[in-house]
Amino acid sequence: MAEVIEISRLALHDQVASRLRTMLIEGQIAPGAKLNERELCEQLRVSRTPLREAIKLLAAEGLVDLLPNRGAVAVKLTEADVLNTFELLSMLEAMSGELAAQRITDEELAELRALHYEMLACFARRDLSGYYRINARIHAAINDAAKNPLLTSTYRSVNARVQSLRFRTNQDEAKWADAVAEHGRMIEALDARDPAAMRQVLIEHLNRKRDTVLALLRAGEIYPRPSAAKT
Repeated sequence: MAEVIEISRLALHDQVASRLRTMLIEGQIAPGAKLNERELCEQLRVSRTPLREAIKLLAAEGLVDLLPNRGAVAVKLTEADVLNTFELLSMLEAMSGELAAQRITDEELAELRALHYEMLACFARRDLSGYYRINARIHAAINDAAKNPLLTSTYRSVNARVQSLRFRTNQDEAKWADAVAEHGRMIEALDARDPAAMRQVLIEHLNRKRDTVLALLRAGEIYPRPSAAKT
C-alpha cells in the first residue's frame, strides 16, 4: 500500500509540474509574477505539498526563481540575459545539429519526420499551443540524436529559461511561417547527413528567435506593467 501511495504522489507531482510548466511558457503566469500558492492550489485542485514539489522542479529547470522573502517568481529576463542566453543556446543547438547529422539513426529520423508532419498540421490549424509542444519535442529529439548526454543536460538547462520567450516569437504570422520553413530545412539537412547545413540552419533559426525576442522586449510587448501582473 505504501508503494502505491508513493507512486500516486509522484505521479501527481509530475502532473502539477506539467500544468504549471505550460502556464509559465504560455504566459498564463506572467513573467516576474509571484506564484500564489493558495490560488494555484485552488486552480489546480491540489494540496500544497505536490504544488511545492512541482515548483522546486520548475526552479531547477530554470522556469522559476526562488527569491528570499518573495518565494517563487516566474522567471523574467533582462535584455542582457536574453543576449547571453541565446548566444550560448545557438552554439549548443548548432553543435547538437552537427552531431545529430552524423549520428542520427534511420529510426530517429523517421520519428523526427513524423513529428514534423504533426507540427505542420498544428501550423495549418493555427494551433500555437500544440505547435509549440511538438516544436519543443523536435528540438529535444535533435539534441538526443547527437548522443552526447552532457550536451543534452546543458542544452535543456539553458533552453528552459527562454521557453516562454520562444513561445511568443511565433505569434506573428510571417515569423511563424519562417520558423516552419527553417524546420523543413532541418529535416532536409538531417536526411542528407549534412553537418554543415544543419549547423547553419540552427544558427539562423536561433538568431532569428533572438532578434524577435529583443524586438518584442524593447517594444514592451512581452512583460506587462507590474500592476497588471497576476498569478
